[in-house]
Amino acid sequence: MNLSLMLRVLGVLLLIVSAFMAFSIPIALVFGESGLIWTFLPPIGINLLVFFSGHFFRNRQGSKTLTVRSGYLLVALSWLAVTATGALPFVLSGAIPRYVDAFFETMSGFTTTGASILTDIEGVAKSLLFWRSMTHWLGGMGIVVLTVAIFPLLGIGGLKLMDAEAPGPSLDKFTPRISETAKMLWLMYIGLTLLEVLLLVFGKMSLFDALNHAFATMATGGFSTRNASVGFFRSPYVHVVITVFMMLAGTNFTVYHRLLRGQLRSLRQDSELKTYLFIFFAGSVIIALNLKGFHSSGFFDRLRAAGFQAASILTTTGFTTEDFARWPDLAKAVLFLLMFIGGCAGSTGGGVKVIRFVMLFKQASTELHYLLNPRGIFSVRVSGQIVRKNVIYGVYAFFF
Repeated sequence: MNLSLMLRVLGVLLLIVSAFMAFSIPIALVFGESGLIWTFLPPIGINLLVFFSGHFFRNRQGSKTLTVRSGYLLVALSWLAVTATGALPFVLSGAIPRYVDAFFETMSGFTTTGASILTDIEGVAKSLLFWRSMTHWLGGMGIVVLTVAIFPLLGIGGLKLMDAEAPGPSLDKFTPRISETAKMLWLMYIGLTLLEVLLLVFGKMSLFDALNHAFATMATGGFSTRNASVGFFRSPYVHVVITVFMMLAGTNFTVYHRLLRGQLRSLRQDSELKTYLFIFFAGSVIIALNLKGFHSSGFFDRLRAAGFQAASILTTTGFTTEDFARWPDLAKAVLFLLMFIGGCAGSTGGGVKVIRFVMLFKQASTELHYLLNPRGIFSVRVSGQIVRKNVIYGVYAFFF
């Protein structure tokens, strides 16, 4: 295990986090919070120290390729390291006095879990809320993926690290070089984020709120700048925009690459995408119909509310516009099922992933065919391609 190489990669990752943390400083100046600038300097200094240490202890004779074991270890250490320093601004500012609480909040951000210990979000300084949302955005696509994107500048091979970070049963490479794939992922991620910000600002949302909610939406994390979450904004337009982008964030990013290359025919064969959209629309319609009598509004208003919550739960974003705990039992049961499904593989969505359920159901169908015809030869096909047995076994292991 090449410890010097691991320290070097970890240093680069922390340097990237420091660069994004520094964006909170101008936010503090804009909102008259200049007294909080110093709270961001110690963690930035610690990250820079680790970065320079990695270069100081650099082993020029060692291997420049990470092994499978070191890749998995480095990913785990990365999440711990960025959380350990990322929590410091909350503690130093006094917004979250206990370090263990700040560590929880920051880890929830980087892992896009969305759980929070804050009770009065609107009472927290704007610069700290911006950093809180930034942890979401960085963790959504993955800081590790961003680090892999700059590996060619370091002369390091990043396939093992990318494999360890891969969010689905398989890692789709857009290009022959894994670093180019990582760059493409981040470019699409940034593009979709900027597009959502523009659309939200067009809907009369402030630029600050638009940025924070776009970060949380594209990361499918759910941190909001408001105590009432997205429900604070009484705009159907804003609700629809965020619903659409939650679904886009939960879609496999390979889909966007195919769209950019004009490969529309391949999308019609995408089993996961079709299943994902069917689950969303079916769940939304069932909930909207069940809300009749509970909501005095018309069907399309109920469908908008149902679609927002279905998208939020299915993609594990966690935004809310209403108190759905008061909804009828059937509506709550549908949301409960959606929570376990999750988004698509290769997306920022959480959960078990739609592709795994597709494989499990197709394998179950194959087993039934075996029972009817024991001498037959059957295979599991997903999106027109045969799935190998070891992939199916991996899905079994993950699911159970």
